[in-house]
Parts: sequence; C-alpha cells; structure tokens
Amino acid sequence: MRQSPANRILLLLKTEGPQRAASIGDVLGITSEAARQQLTKLAEDGLVEPLAEPGSGRGRPGQLWHLTPAGNQTFPDGHAELTATLLSTMVKTLGRDALDTIISAREAETVKRYREEVSASDLALRVRQLTAIRTREGYMADSWMEEDGSFMLVENHCPICAAARACAGFCRSELETFRNVLGANVERSEHILLDARRCAYRISPL
Repeated sequence: MRQSPANRILLLLKTEGPQRAASIGDVLGITSEAARQQLTKLAEDGLVEPLAEPGSGRGRPGQLWHLTPAGNQTFPDGHAELTATLLSTMVKTLGRDALDTIISAREAETVKRYREEVSASDLALRVRQLTAIRTREGYMADSWMEEDGSFMLVENHCPICAAARACAGFCRSELETFRNVLGANVERSEHILLDARRCAYRISPL
C-alpha cells in the first residue's frame, strides 16, 4: 500500500533527521510549497515543528523541520506503558537481581539467534547482515563504511525504548550483543536515551 505524503514526511524525518521543506519536496517529488502545506498540517497535529537552521546568517533564517515527541510516538514502541509497568513491578517484587538475570538470558538467546544469520567471515558483510536483522526487528537500521575503514551502524528508531528507559541494562546488553555477534570493537557514539535523534555505533576490527 502506498504511503500518504504525510506519512512519508514523518518517515523521512525519522530516518534522516531534520530537513528543509525544499529537500522534503525533492524527496517526495512535490513542490516546496506542497511540502510546506503538508508540514503545516502535521504541525497543527503537533507531530512536527520548525527550528531555525544553524548558521543561517543575515536575512530570513532558514527552517529545519523535525519530529516532536508526539511525532516520534507515531512509530511503534513495543507497548511502552505496559513494558515500563511490568519492569517496575518486577524490580519491586523480585528485586533488581531478577531483572538482571532476565536481561542476561535475553542477551544469550539473542546472540545465539543472531549468529545463525551473522556468519560471514568478512566484517563488512557481518555488519550488513546485522543491519538487516535490526531493520526487520523495527530499529530502522542503516550501515556504511567510513573513510578510515571502520563501519557505522545507526538505528533511527528504538522499539524497546520504554524498557531501555526503565532499565539501562537493556542498552548495555545490546552493546555486548553487537560485540559478540560481530567479533569486533563496537562503541556507541550516539544514544537516544541521551536525547540524540538515533543510536549510532562505530565498529572496527579487533
């Protein structure tokens, strides 16, 4: 099913970050004015808002459109409220150690499952295989090679964000999962929980 222009704009801002109306129009194949009309409607719904473009100089400042918190919530978040409540209840009734045990078990299961698909001898291909898995799981992942030979893996969405906010152990576990599955050095350079637009990981050979 073809997406509406409004949904395509939301997806573009989610995956590519803040954009000018003209750039949005180019991607969608519509005029800048038509893009602005769509953005105005989305702004009225509280899903997007404009910010002055940094370094615009004199004259009328340029505008970059970005998602509001409500706009981000239009993307799946794995039953956020229920997840946070269950985690909080578990810690209160069973203790923090019980949650840590579950996170460790989840990590072991995930590593085993990922290794069934991430099995290439070449690191570049392993990164692409992991990217495909994460995209399938709803993380809107992308990856590429940097000029220095390292790799970047970015995730534009976190479907377990509520769980991660409730317990930082999920984020630590995912980082260790990537290291184990890729057999490489993996460092997180951007983090949604630290108010970044996305999570980003720099990957380099051991």
